[in-house]
Amino acid sequence: MSVYRKLNALGLIVISGMLCFALLDQFVAHELPCPLCLLQRVGFVAVGMGVLFNVMRGPRPAHYSFSMLAALVGGAVALRQVSLHVIPGTPPYGAPFLGYHFYTWAFIWFAVALTVLAVITSFARQYVNDDGFLPLTRQPWLGKIAVIMFLIIIAVNVLSTFALCGPGVCPDNPVSYWIFG
Repeated sequence: MSVYRKLNALGLIVISGMLCFALLDQFVAHELPCPLCLLQRVGFVAVGMGVLFNVMRGPRPAHYSFSMLAALVGGAVALRQVSLHVIPGTPPYGAPFLGYHFYTWAFIWFAVALTVLAVITSFARQYVNDDGFLPLTRQPWLGKIAVIMFLIIIAVNVLSTFALCGPGVCPDNPVSYWIFG
């Protein structure tokens, strides 16, 4: 496994950790995500998909570009939510974490992801001597952990979103899960 695949695997673990933290907040602190929060999670999943392709298939400029575009869109969604809550008299959504609300942290992390992806993309050496596709069975332990963790986090997010919203439109300010009535 090249050093660039290892860096992508570490990035995938970081993205999985952020999504896991959001799920913990949802289930432990009972902070139900709003539709914009869910879109930000989709943005992190999309960023992770490009990184996942780099781990599985080897680094490619197209994979990095996909992740950077996802970070731009996710950052725009997060910035939209930040702008909704800076209007005087508009209450924030959810409890703050280390002084900032999750949508502000999401914007910061999308900006960090965009910067890191732009820098790592510039190292042309990673595109030479590629191992090609590495199935999960041939991945080193770091790659296996990153891929499995990411796929599990995606599945839990999909299930929790369905439990929250059901087959219809998610409520603007959810107070309970759809599945529990």
